[in-house]
Amino acid sequence: MTFIYRLLAVLFFVIALVGVVIPGLPTVPFILLAAWLASKGWPKFEAWLLAHPQFGPHIYNWRENRAIPRKAKWASTIFMSLSAALLVYSNSLVSIKVMVCIILVCVGIWIWSRNEPST
Repeated sequence: MTFIYRLLAVLFFVIALVGVVIPGLPTVPFILLAAWLASKGWPKFEAWLLAHPQFGPHIYNWRENRAIPRKAKWASTIFMSLSAALLVYSNSLVSIKVMVCIILVCVGIWIWSRNEPST
């Protein structure tokens, strides 16, 4: 089982790194997932993530307070809105457009209902 946790931790870390260079692909959720998986089977990798100057604060904010920075809330809202707009003007089925937009609104409400870091 340790091997699976390690494999998934690396996979989600790589996806997070791709998210650094591809606009619209989130980074932090994949870092949080990688850290959680590393905590289950790779303590050294988890410690490295926690000590990382870019990733560590996001992990701590989430673990301590379930906090999402306001900047991240705005970025996610903007990208979800752009995605919804592109979908609305696409050739997709109306039922798909409605369902995806409902999901995006629910995710947005959830994001904005999270705490913000105190610092």
